[in-house]
Amino acid sequence: MVGELVSLSPLQALGIPVALLGAVFLAVGAQLQHGGVAKVEAASRHTARTGMRVGQLWALASRPSWLIGTLLLGCAIVLQLFSLFLAPLTVVQPLGALALVITALLNARATKTRLSRESIRAMLLCVGGIAAFVGIAAVTTTSVPIDTDQLVIVLVILAAVLALLGVGFVLLRKRSPTIFYIIASGVLFGFVATLAKVVITRVQTIVLNGFELQPGDGLTILVVVAVIVAALGGSYLVQTAYSSGPPDLVVAGLTVIDPLVGVTLGIVVLGEATAAPPWAAVAFVVAGAVAVLGVVQLSRRKEHLVTTPQGR
Repeated sequence: MVGELVSLSPLQALGIPVALLGAVFLAVGAQLQHGGVAKVEAASRHTARTGMRVGQLWALASRPSWLIGTLLLGCAIVLQLFSLFLAPLTVVQPLGALALVITALLNARATKTRLSRESIRAMLLCVGGIAAFVGIAAVTTTSVPIDTDQLVIVLVILAAVLALLGVGFVLLRKRSPTIFYIIASGVLFGFVATLAKVVITRVQTIVLNGFELQPGDGLTILVVVAVIVAALGGSYLVQTAYSSGPPDLVVAGLTVIDPLVGVTLGIVVLGEATAAPPWAAVAFVVAGAVAVLGVVQLSRRKEHLVTTPQGR
C-alpha cells in the first residue's frame, strides 16, 4: 500500500557494503588513471583538453598506473552491478559519492597538502547527506518489475541525451572543457547504472517465468548495447576530463550528476518509490541538497591543486 514503509531484506541490505567497496575501488582507480593521463599528455605534442587523440588513447595502454587504475575501475563496475542486483537503484547508487571523500584524501597526499577545516566540513556534509539519503531509501523504496513502456522511455531519453551531448562536444569542449566533460560523463554513467538495473531486473523476471520470453523482452538486447555505448562514451569523457583537472574534481562532478540522474530515473521512470510516503520526497530533496552542498564545497577548497603524478 502506498505510504507504508518498506524495509530491505538481509540479502538486499548486503548491496550497501558491496556498493561501498565499489566506491573505494572507484576512488583509487580514478587517482591512478589520472596519473596515467597526465603522463601521456605531458609526453604528447597535443593537449588532450579538447578531446584525446587516438595516439594518446593508445599510449595509455603502456602506462602501468593507468592499466591498474582501469582494472580497479572494472572491479568497481562489477561490484556496482552486483549491488544493483541485490538492492534498489535508489539505495546503492548514491553511495558512489563516498568515492569523492576517498579521492580527496588521496589527492591531498599526492599533492602533499593538508585538508583544511572547510574541506573536512564539506566531507562531513557529503557523508551525512548520503547516509541520510540511503537510510531513507532503504525503508521507502523497493525494486519493481520493469515493463516494456518504461524500457522504451529510458531508451528514448538516452538517445536524446546522446544527440545533445554530441552537439555539446562540438560546441562546448573548447570553451569550458572540464565542466562539459564532467557533466556529460556523469549523465552517461547515470544512464549506465539505470540501464544495468533494467537488464538485471528483466533477466530476473525471465528466470522467474521459467525462461518464457514475454513481448518486449527482445529490447533487452538493445538495452545491453545502449549500456556499452554509454559506458564507452562516459569513459572517454572521463579520461579527457583528467587532462584539465585533478581526479577529485572529476569525481566530485561525477558523484553529484551520476547519482542524480540514476536516482531520478529510478524514481520517476522505474517507479522504485511508488510505495514511499509523502514525507520521503521532501527528505530525499533535503538529504540530496546537503550532499550536493558538501561536494560543491569540497571541489572548491583552497588546497585544490593539480600536480604531475609520480610514477609510471
